[in-house]
Amino acid sequence: MGLILALIMGGIMGWLASKVMNRDAQMGVFWNVVVGCIGSVLGRFLFGGLIGGGSLRADAFDPLTLLTSFLGAVVLLAIVNLVQRGRAR
Repeated sequence: MGLILALIMGGIMGWLASKVMNRDAQMGVFWNVVVGCIGSVLGRFLFGGLIGGGSLRADAFDPLTLLTSFLGAVVLLAIVNLVQRGRAR
């Protein structure tokens, strides 16, 4: 049950981050889930010591966990934007 909840919350966090970074039209549901879950790990690594929060599998509804997950997803999308900007479109 924890894995399913983590995927759902990761999808929501990825979708919110894609809205903030103006990439929503380019991403589907699968990529929102991937960005949210990887962003959760990245956010916990970068901001976990400052903000706190747990993992999406254990503390999916904790506000600090959701904040670190969202911030990590935004950072991940910012990195993707920088990498794609260098390519010819």
